[in-house]
Amino acid sequence: MKALTRITFDPNVMGDKPCIRGLRITVGTVVGLVAEGYSTADILRAYPYLEEGDIQEALAYAAWRAEEIEVPLSRG
Repeated sequence: MKALTRITFDPNVMGDKPCIRGLRITVGTVVGLVAEGYSTADILRAYPYLEEGDIQEALAYAAWRAEEIEVPLSRG
């Protein structure tokens, strides 16, 4: 996976949730809009400060997170 340069984390912005370029819009918001059927053009009209690459990277980040596997630590 290529480096994700548009996803940021800041405890002072949206409670450290993954956001787009330090803006107050979370990856979850973007992914939720796509899941609801909004097109890239719809999202860009609603959030004019976003760029198409922001949406693509939010989806890539969400896909990567969905594939993570959590392995419990043994208490041996």
